[in-house]
Formats: sequence, structure tokens, C-alpha cells
Amino acid sequence: MLWRRVPVSVCIVPGFHFNYSLLPLQLARSVSSLKVVWRKDPKLDEAIENDKKYKVCARVVREVLNEPGQVIPLRYLEKRRERLHLKVKVRTFLDQNPALFDTYQDRIRPRTDPVPFLRPSARLKLFLEEEKRINAHNEGLIVSKLCKLLMMSTNRVISADKLVHVKREFGFPNDFLVNLVPRYPQYFHLVGSPGEGKSFLELVSWNPDFAKSAIQIRAEEESRMTGIRTRPNFHVKLPQGFFLRKEMREWVRDWLELEYISPYEDVQHLDQGSPQMEKRTVGVFHELLSLSLFKRIPVPILGKFTDDYRFSNAFSSVFTRHSGIFYMSLKGGIETAILREAYKGGVLMDRDPLHEIKDRFVELLEEGRRERAEQVRIRRESLENELKMRAMENSSAGNRDLLDEGMKSGKDM
Repeated sequence: MLWRRVPVSVCIVPGFHFNYSLLPLQLARSVSSLKVVWRKDPKLDEAIENDKKYKVCARVVREVLNEPGQVIPLRYLEKRRERLHLKVKVRTFLDQNPALFDTYQDRIRPRTDPVPFLRPSARLKLFLEEEKRINAHNEGLIVSKLCKLLMMSTNRVISADKLVHVKREFGFPNDFLVNLVPRYPQYFHLVGSPGEGKSFLELVSWNPDFAKSAIQIRAEEESRMTGIRTRPNFHVKLPQGFFLRKEMREWVRDWLELEYISPYEDVQHLDQGSPQMEKRTVGVFHELLSLSLFKRIPVPILGKFTDDYRFSNAFSSVFTRHSGIFYMSLKGGIETAILREAYKGGVLMDRDPLHEIKDRFVELLEEGRRERAEQVRIRRESLENELKMRAMENSSAGNRDLLDEGMKSGKDM
């Protein structure tokens, strides 16, 4: 048995810290044979659940903005409810989110009757201008993210259609291939036309400043703060209620002691099933999630890059095998990989600067909902006052009728 001296403390079981001076090296065991039981993390599931309303609203807005002239007949949008995952009728949605659209009458074709159309509201247009401003302010960050995605790939080239498909995951503007990429010929070369057959985005030059992972940057910052050289490695901490079997704890402990492999290194010499390749694969997923807007990405989207980043076909098992680094959420019937260290409870703490766009959109939604609630309150109070007035009038009329009957009875006597 081999032994290695390890100066590291890792929390693999909640409330219990390993701090060994000598550890057995047991990494010869096949990575694929290591199994970890999936456990639900309600707080991280809640983070996904809390974004549902925002995402539905964003989908509906994109649907309208993608229409010619950015207008759409209301009944056309109603037919697309299922595809948009809109559970209520469009009119109900508009009533619930009054800040998004204006409704007006127009003809779909000449000589037809006017029907309701939707167009962006003045407030939504102001938000779209603010979105452009935020993207422009963070253009350097967007360029570095795009470079990093290419730099991690095997041949420094990725299908343009794939990048378009994940643009919202990383916060890329809708028109990044058309407007942003041509402004940086020193970094990018677009081959072909996206959406019209095979099209690829190639990396033109390697920027060493971009070739540092989030883990390496964190280690450098810790070294500067403490004055002690910190070795790059993963933060591993399981939440309360999670537990690993002894053999798995030992494997993770020894695996963590392997040298960190940057996701930007060339690893074509590594065997796909080796612990070293596992270390590199975890590093790539960690970096991808660190670059993402919400520090989480649906697993099917990650699967589109299997060839680009040399993932194995069973790559999703990485997220359960390394439960102290990732969490695999099954919320909404979709597997979503989440970076644990980015969250505290169910709250995202590691906030991307581009996250400001979501904040502004949510503010717009809440502003409209508050106004709607106030209008409903005013209408309700007005109705209640009207009913009270009618009741008082009816009561007064009833008293007068009684008085008249009494006086009539007196005369008859």
C-alpha cells in the first residue's frame, strides 16, 4: 500500500473534519464503480422553484420580441401556451403581469375584423434599453466567458448553434454572434452562418489571462490574503443529512490529494477512466458552472458538449459522485447541475455582474403586480362602499315604509 503525506482538512461528513498526516492511496479502484446515493436538497430545489415565474415571463417576452415588428395577435400566442409552458390563459397572464405588454386592436389581414394584438409596453422598452446598457458595461466579461468556453474545448472550436443554444445560461446577448464577435477578430473567427448549416466559432489567439479557472483565482487570492501559498483544490462540504460510505469517503479524500488539473490544460494524454481524468472533468464542470449566470445548468444542455470537452457518456454520474461539490436537482422533471459553494441555503451568493439584468426584470414584474394589486384593492373598497351605501339607502327606505304604515294604521283607528 502506498502512503502520501497530506496537509489538508476536508469536510466530507457534516460536523466531522478529516485532518490526516498519512493517508492510504486507494485510487486504483475504477471510478465508474463508485456509487453515491442521491439525496434531495430542499433549499437548492427551492432556488430553482423561485425562478419559475421569472423564467415563464421571460419566455413569453422573447416570443413576442422575436415576432416581425415585435407584435403578435393574442390568439396566436394563446396557441403557443403549451410550448411556452404557460399554465394559464394568455389573458390571465396579461392580467397578472400588466407591466409587460400593451393590448391594441388591429387586422391580421386586410378586410378582416380587428382582433387584439400585443406589443411591448413603454416600461418593457425601457427595460430592454437598460439590458443593452448592462451588457455593454460588462462586454469584457462576456468576451472572456466566450473565450474560456473555446479554450476549454478540445480543438478550440465549438458549433455556433450550440453556443446560441446556451447563450441564456451564460448571459450572452441575443445578438452576440452578429454584433459582439465581429468586434473582436483578435479572439474569434466565425465560420459559416449560424442557423444555415454547419457553423463554428474558432478561437484565434490564446489569452493567458483567461486561462485561469475560478479555483486557481481563488487560491491566488487566499495566498495574497494569508501570505501562505494555497494549493488550488475543490471545496467539499456536504449539507446536513448527507452521508458517504467509508470506502467512498476514503476515495474522495485521496482523490482530492491528486494535483489539481486546470480545465484549460491539454489532457489528450490522459486515460478517460483514470482518477486524473476525473479530476479534470470535475474541474471543467466546476468552471462551466462558475461561468454560468446562476451557477447551475440543466444536464441535457451540458450533454451537448460531450465531444467538445471530452466528457464520458455517463458524465452525469459525476454530480452525484461528488455530492460535496455539486448537487443534482430533479426539480421540474429536469436534471440540473448546481454548484454548491455558490449558494448559501437556497440563496445565490456568488452573483455574476450580468445577474443585474434579471434583477431589473424582476423589479419590472413586481412593479406591475403591485400596481395591479393596488387597483384591485381600490376597486374592492369602492364596491364595498357602494354596497354599504345601498344597504343604508335600503335601510332608510325600509324605516320610512314602516313609519308610513304606522301612521296609516293610526288614522284607521
